[in-house]
Amino acid sequence: MKLAACINHVPDTATRINIAADGKTIDRTGVTYIIGPYDEFALEECLRLKEKNGGDVTAISLGGDTHKETLRKALAMGADKAVLLKDDNARDSFAVARALADYLKEISPDVVFFGKQSVDYDDGAVGVMVAEMLGMPSVSVCVKLEIANGKVTAEREIEGGREVVEATLPAVFTAQKGLNEPRYPSLKGIMGAKSKPIEERPASVVAGKTELIKMEKPPAKAGGKIVGTDASAVPELVRLLHEEAKVI
Repeated sequence: MKLAACINHVPDTATRINIAADGKTIDRTGVTYIIGPYDEFALEECLRLKEKNGGDVTAISLGGDTHKETLRKALAMGADKAVLLKDDNARDSFAVARALADYLKEISPDVVFFGKQSVDYDDGAVGVMVAEMLGMPSVSVCVKLEIANGKVTAEREIEGGREVVEATLPAVFTAQKGLNEPRYPSLKGIMGAKSKPIEERPASVVAGKTELIKMEKPPAKAGGKIVGTDASAVPELVRLLHEEAKVI
């Protein structure tokens, strides 16, 4: 079975983000980058499918040289191959999806996994866009997956419950938290990953569909107000909620 995990190199969710002077990008000074948290679930599921069914796992990332750090972690976790689709320019979801789809079409994987969304731009579109471009069925926000004899049974999260769907391979999936528990790279895996090659190739040139005009931080939250400490404060609290906050 040929498995592909598309992973992203994103700022650590605990990192304080500042906007760069151009107003369109983030200031990378002091920012720690990690593999996308949902992408870890995607990669782990590919590794488990390999262990169960045999095959090989290719980790793919689109970006600049800094993405090699994330690809090294994928190799340390157990990926057989790492591919960097090189492009230092910013891309929108469509341009990212098109470049990934172009490469995936070349290698013809049976299973393609993405995280359900990226935690930098909070985008959840790339995985399903790639599926559409490849003409493959897709199942998003997967929390359980079973593959047998080329047939897939998957559970996905929906509002208020779960939905069970069936599909045939090849197919594209996006991973939700709860699908698995990602493994920690072993010392042997970390040391081995240092010497494994990362294949580099230029990402296909694609015009985006959107343009980023401006980035700005949300306004700072106003300070809280204490109107009392017992039941006598209720009338004043109701008045403020009605007249100032206008929520009732």
